[in-house]
Amino acid sequence: MMALALLVAAAGVLPLAGCVNPQAGSRDGRGPRSEGMSADQFGQTDFNRTVTLAMRDNLNSLYALADKLYRRNPREWRKSGMTDQAAAMTRLHNLVDNRMAPAGLNGLRDIQVLAVSLDANFQGDRVAAFIFGLADTVIAAHNGKTRFYVADVLDGQRVYNAARNVEAAAWLLASRRDGAGNPLLLANEISGTAVNLSFEREFGAIIGRLDLIANLLGENSRRIGINYAQGLMLFNFLPVR
Repeated sequence: MMALALLVAAAGVLPLAGCVNPQAGSRDGRGPRSEGMSADQFGQTDFNRTVTLAMRDNLNSLYALADKLYRRNPREWRKSGMTDQAAAMTRLHNLVDNRMAPAGLNGLRDIQVLAVSLDANFQGDRVAAFIFGLADTVIAAHNGKTRFYVADVLDGQRVYNAARNVEAAAWLLASRRDGAGNPLLLANEISGTAVNLSFEREFGAIIGRLDLIANLLGENSRRIGINYAQGLMLFNFLPVR
């Protein structure tokens, strides 16, 4: 009987597996991107998966911003003694993964690092500090985690505040100047010969995801009570005779 039950369960799962391609997307790499199955996903609700994927995409957007900033400001990765931009990007990934602030900023976290990165007197790798500060701010708003499970409880207000910090950082990046009146970092470009707003689009994507998660967190808490009430109203007693 046990073997029969397992066969029936497998028969139900296999057709679904054939209908869902977790890596589905268009041929050019654009489109929805999920993750392959892993054991820890059994400890995640649908909402946990949503927040986990949003975090993954936000970090990827920040790395994309770092790559763009390094391309426009190669002097920054040279300040860290890196041999090339690729080495600087690898170093940045390690800093974010380990939540370890760049050299010279030890002991500082999230918005503290972000503030220093946009200070005209800062002499270190400004790109690494700026992106690390943003990444650490987003992670801190999610209780210091990048993957989420059933037991995790997040605060929607903190995620909302992180979105506003990203907005402020984007504006400061575009407006801060050094003593000579030059931008601290070259980013968006609008001139008679070129228009490059890719930075703005990437910032907008991060802000949009954070705002969505903040709103869903509020809705998720509200739905818990509603679902409980609905369960009581729709409850049917089982016959006993």
